[in-house]
Amino acid sequence: MAKVKIMETVLRDAHQSLIATRMKIDQMIPILEKLDDIGYNSLEAWGGATFDSCLRFLNEDPWERLRTIKKHCKKTKLQMLLRGQNILGYKHYADDVVEYFVQKAVANGMDIIRIFDALNDPRNIETAIKACKKEGGHAQGTVCYTISPVHNLDLFVKDAKQLVEMGADSICIKDMAGLLVPYVAYDLVKAMKENVKVPIQLHTHYTSGVASMTYIKAIEAGCDIVDCAISPMAMGTSQPPTEPLVASLKDTPYDTGLDLEKLSEIADYFRPLKEE
Repeated sequence: MAKVKIMETVLRDAHQSLIATRMKIDQMIPILEKLDDIGYNSLEAWGGATFDSCLRFLNEDPWERLRTIKKHCKKTKLQMLLRGQNILGYKHYADDVVEYFVQKAVANGMDIIRIFDALNDPRNIETAIKACKKEGGHAQGTVCYTISPVHNLDLFVKDAKQLVEMGADSICIKDMAGLLVPYVAYDLVKAMKENVKVPIQLHTHYTSGVASMTYIKAIEAGCDIVDCAISPMAMGTSQPPTEPLVASLKDTPYDTGLDLEKLSEIADYFRPLKEE
């Protein structure tokens, strides 16, 4: 058993899920150094729809956003979501475009790149993994979770093993629809831990109301890292709230070691922002 690590999503997926990715960099800057002091495994701060939203709605330079966040967060690794061969767009791009984008992402401050393909097609992930490794970044391969007659433990484990063979430094189980229920999560994480020798991270959404319970069972099965959002920006279509999980694991073998008083300060900052 080991302490569980947390990735905080408030700078990316939390506001993407709840307020259509409309949080501005000026709203982030005042709290960045306090976020950096919490002790998260990483801060998800870029990628996904943030690039599109910066350009289309917020009149921001997404690259300048990344550099600004990095300037204020010197202790905590920054993490992003990359759509494989689609980069951060909505169509496939040539390999050299993917490679150059990844090169610039790492050069501008990105540490961990979570790379996924919605259909779990490894051909759409391989170029980005290799590019990330070449640039010295942490390449996180992603297995997208869903339910169908063909999606079972064996298939998900096979997908994970393929990604590790490509060079993935860790594996994320990405439950983007909030379909993963607690005991299935236990079996899935257990199977992954038995078959791949890299850290396993779990990402889910609160859409179906079971996500916090899902995390507890996944952690009991050996999950290394879970994705959470600070409470004002959690639940609904976002991630499970950070503080209740930290409190639930306190004084157990999985204790995150995070300070609830410091997390309360973070929550107090974001509470009025959500209402805006």
